[in-house]
This record gives sequence, C-alpha cells and structure tokens, in this order.
Amino acid sequence: MQKNKHKLDEDPCNGMCSCGSEESIEKQPLWKQKKILIIFISLVVLGIGLYLEFFLKKDLFAQIAFFIVVLIAGYEIIKNALFSIFKLKFNMNVLMSLAAIGSFFIGHGEEGASVMFLFFIAEFLEEYASERAKKSIDSLLKITPETAVVLVEGKEKIKHVHEIKIGDIIVVKPGNRIALDGIVIKGISSVNQAPITGESMPVFKKIGDSVFAGTINEEGYLEIKVTKKSDQTIISRIAKFVETAQKKKSKTEIFVDKFAKYYTPIVILVAILTVIIPVFILGLSFQTWFYRALVLLVVSCPCAMAISTPVSIVSAITSAAKNGVLIKGGSYIEEIKKEKVIVFDKTGTLTEGKPEITDIIPLNNYSKNELLTITASIESKSNHPLAIPIINKAQTEKIKLVNVSEFKSITGKGLKGKVYGKQFYIGKKSFFTEMNISLPNKDIEKLENQGKTLVLISKNAHLIGIITLMDKLRDDSKETIKQIKDRGIITVMLTGDNKKVANAIAEKLGIDEVYSELLPENKAEIIDELLEKYKHVIMVGDGVNDAPALAKAHVGIAMGGNGSDIAIETADIVLMKDDLSKVVYLIDLSNKTMNVVRQNVTASILIKGSFAILALPGFIPLWLAVAVGDMGLSLGVILNALRIGRKKNE
Repeated sequence: MQKNKHKLDEDPCNGMCSCGSEESIEKQPLWKQKKILIIFISLVVLGIGLYLEFFLKKDLFAQIAFFIVVLIAGYEIIKNALFSIFKLKFNMNVLMSLAAIGSFFIGHGEEGASVMFLFFIAEFLEEYASERAKKSIDSLLKITPETAVVLVEGKEKIKHVHEIKIGDIIVVKPGNRIALDGIVIKGISSVNQAPITGESMPVFKKIGDSVFAGTINEEGYLEIKVTKKSDQTIISRIAKFVETAQKKKSKTEIFVDKFAKYYTPIVILVAILTVIIPVFILGLSFQTWFYRALVLLVVSCPCAMAISTPVSIVSAITSAAKNGVLIKGGSYIEEIKKEKVIVFDKTGTLTEGKPEITDIIPLNNYSKNELLTITASIESKSNHPLAIPIINKAQTEKIKLVNVSEFKSITGKGLKGKVYGKQFYIGKKSFFTEMNISLPNKDIEKLENQGKTLVLISKNAHLIGIITLMDKLRDDSKETIKQIKDRGIITVMLTGDNKKVANAIAEKLGIDEVYSELLPENKAEIIDELLEKYKHVIMVGDGVNDAPALAKAHVGIAMGGNGSDIAIETADIVLMKDDLSKVVYLIDLSNKTMNVVRQNVTASILIKGSFAILALPGFIPLWLAVAVGDMGLSLGVILNALRIGRKKNE
C-alpha cells in the first residue's frame, strides 16, 4: 500500500497563491495583531484617497494616498514578489504586485490600492480560517496538565510532567485531569475519556486498569503508576499522528498540484497574448488591453482550486480525531468513498473475543452444579482459552473447586483427570469419537449449527454432559452491518472458526459472504481474491493477528483497544475505542468530505472560468477580480470545508 510522504512546508498552491502560508497567527487578541492594525490604517487611507479623488477632485493627493496603501498593505507582498522574480518563480505575489503597480501606470491608482488591500485581507482571512483546523492539534496537547502531584517518600510533591519518570506514582483527585498515561494502583473512579476515544460516557476505573493523559477523573481519589513519559503518551502521539496525516496528500490533491503546475504558465502566456494581439496586431488601445490582461492574471489564479482539497482533508482528519478515529492520511479518506467491499475479522471485531457459557446440559443423572464442579476443577489445571469462562462461571455460581489427581492435557484434543477418585474426560467431539464413546450426534449437530462451541464431559466411557460456549457479539455489530449494507457495500467475514460456527454468526449479523477455517496468511490471500474481483476493499481487524490482511487491503482499519500501540503502528485508520459503529461514521465522513471537495473544485472552475471570459471584453474591473474571483472564492472554499468539522458520530 503506497504511503505518500511530503515535506512539512510544502505549498499546496505550488507557490501560486496566499493559501500556502505556513506562518501562524500570533497568539494574542485579534485587536492587538499587527495585521489588524495594517488593515485598519489601509482602510482609512484608502477611504481618504477615494474622497480626495471623487469628491474633492484632488488627483495628485489621491494618488499619493493610494500609493501609501500599496506600501502599507503590500510591503510583504511586494518583498516576496521580488524574491520570487529573483528565483524565476512567478507566483501570486508577483501577479498581484504587477497588477497593482501596472494600475498606476494606466491611471487607475484606486484600483491598484484596492487590489493590494483586498489581497492582504484575503491572505489574512485564509490564514485565519486555515488555522482553525490546525489548532485542533494544539488543543489536544493543551488538555494535558503541565504539572502533576507525585508521591515522594509518602509525601505529595508537585512536579513538571517532563520531570516525572516511568514508575513514579502520581495522585489525581476528583475533578482533575490525569497528566500521564499509567495504571491505577489505588482507588476507584469514573474517568471521562472523550479526548482519547470520543466516547461521551465516563468509564469506570479500578485497580489494574489503564488510564490516559488528558482524561478527567470525575469522582474518586486515584493513585496511578506512570507507564509512559510525557512525550510518549497516547494523547501526544495522537497529536503528532494527526499533524503528520495532514501533510499526506490524496490523489485529488496530487492531481490539482500537477494541474496548477501546467495551468499557471498557460495563463501567463494567454495574458501576454491578450496584450500583444490587440495592441501590436490589431492596433487597439494599450491601456485598455493591458488592464484587461492584469484582470485576467488575477482572476485566473488557481488558489481557490488548489486549497479546496487540502483544507477539506485537514478538516476531515481533525474532525475524525475528535471523534476517536485516527486517519493516517488524506488518501484513505478519498479511498473509502470508492470501496465496494468491507471485510471483517470475526473474533475481536464483530465479536468481543471473550467466549461465554450459553448452556450447561447435564446427562445421566448429573446436576448442573455437579457437572460445572467437575469441569471447572479439571479446567483449572489447564491454560486453554476456554478454561477461563468455565472457571469464571463456577466462581459466579459460588462453586468450590475440588482436588484433581492424575491430570493430563492431550494437545489439540482435551483433558483428563481424576475427581473423587473417578476418571473424567473433557474435550472436543473428535476426542470422544477416537475413544469410541457414544454421542448424541443429532443434539450435538443442532448445537453446532447454532454457532456454539462444545465442550463434552464423560465419566470413563459414558457422556455425562455438554457445556456450550459462544463468542459474544458486539452490541453494535448487527446494526453496523445493516447500515453498511444500506449504503450499497458488500460485507464479508473472515474467521479461523469452523464452518458451522462461522455460518451461524454470519446469519445472525446478515453478512453477505463468509470464509472460515482460515490462518492469518489465508486471510491475506482472500483479500487478494476480493481485490481482483471488486477492485476496492476495506479490511477491519484487531490490528495484531490480522496484520497481513490489513496491509493487503486498500484501507486497513484497526479496532484500537483504547489506543494500543500495535494498532496505532500497523493500521491506516485506528478506532481508538472498540466501537464498530465508527466504520459507518468513516463512510459518511468520506462521502461528505469528497462531496465538499467536488463542490469546491466545481465552484472554482465555474466562477474563475466565467470571470476569465468576462475579463476579456472588460466587464470585470480589477478590484472585483480580487474581491470575488480570488478572495471571496477562496474564503468560500475554506468555510465550506470547515463544515466537515461539524460531522459527528451520531
């Protein structure tokens, strides 16, 4: 899967517009900012100049006022234009400077001043609007406290987070934010994890549970053992992750960049011909056609089109981060909209990955308690995954385990041991078939068809009971699959389980296609087959066992387990909370984002194309070309893109 890497200071406009500025707005009130002061002074002087020219008819003084406006508002613009000319790069600063200066030569000083003034405002507004999206990164980091209360030899001491080491114990009282990632070693409380997972409800935390920097301790007193330094916390990694993702370009962005690269020289050539042909061939007015050429240059700037995609992608990425979804680059947002198939791993994705006992079926005069006592006692000697739910069930039922002698584990088959001096066997169906133990095959087949895993128990050669287990479906699995199918996308499930279990789960969820009894490498092969058949495929897995399949798919989405390191490192998109409904949110976010991109690009082409056509016969004055064709359109594109930021997982 191709991952595009770009320099952090890369200009999305190819140097052809103000939108590429990397300079941050000063962190002080707007009225104190230097740029606001420049706008205010320029507006006053421009107003004075217009009054002198049109009311007092003092043309000389008016031209001086207009020139002062150009110097004040255009100082940085003209300076940057000179540097660009020196490097033989004809960017928007050059075009605007030429337009403003050229206006004075043909007696339109008011137009030159208006052009420079409006362009300065355009730069300011674009920069300010763009910063709103970028500031979401800083806001993530600002929610983490700079200091924490540390226990040092039993006493509380305030330390800066950079001084706190892994293994230190920090104290977090009710209402305070947790400063560093760690594990609760004392106390219980509800913690608001919205900054990490996007979930609105607080999560109960007890001894042994993980907590994250930036989250809020709502109720109880907590002592937390620090597990990560301040620059390694999940929240700091999310911030870096989002910042990097914003720099990765989508295919649409790359296309627009290439388009602008060839488009700009063509526009300059057309502007030159606009002067040469009418003036030197047809003998028409130089002043008239030079002015129209200047208008054409200004209105043809590709700024709005160039920023239409990146500002939309940045808005989508930051919106997703606030909703507990980390996207590693704009290309994945674009790709999701194209997907025809979404493939799900079963265990840990569609299900919780925690088998639960569904039935205890005693036979041959044994009671449920007797059957559970024998089974749990023998299973307590085993480390098999199915032993845990059986032992947990015994504890829930307050059943005391009994002594087991002559215990033996038969790999891949089952267990045996003596309880109360009698021999018992526990295991799968094939284990008992090998021992020629008579089984109620019809009843067993019925249970297996329900997707249940069977644990058989016998006393010597006589079956005394069956315990069935089933991996619990996630609460939101069925509704998520339904919503995905409603959007016209095919759903596929991959699992290592047997065919009967897989089909039963798929039927409950309404999955379209099922592949069972798979190894991890088999899953990757299935993805290859699906790619060949459907071209565009998303894989959703747990980020660990499904790594080969996640890598093969166009987009790999990992269930993040509240920000597990392995998930963040391996997947293209990470769901920080194991919330499957976020997949539907991603589909809708992708559709909305790409619709906004299409709207912005279409509007840019239509408006600029119309203005360019109207500029040649002289219907568009220079100030209107800047105010509407450049500044107004660019600002409209940005504001439209910022609507994406309001997309929430509902």
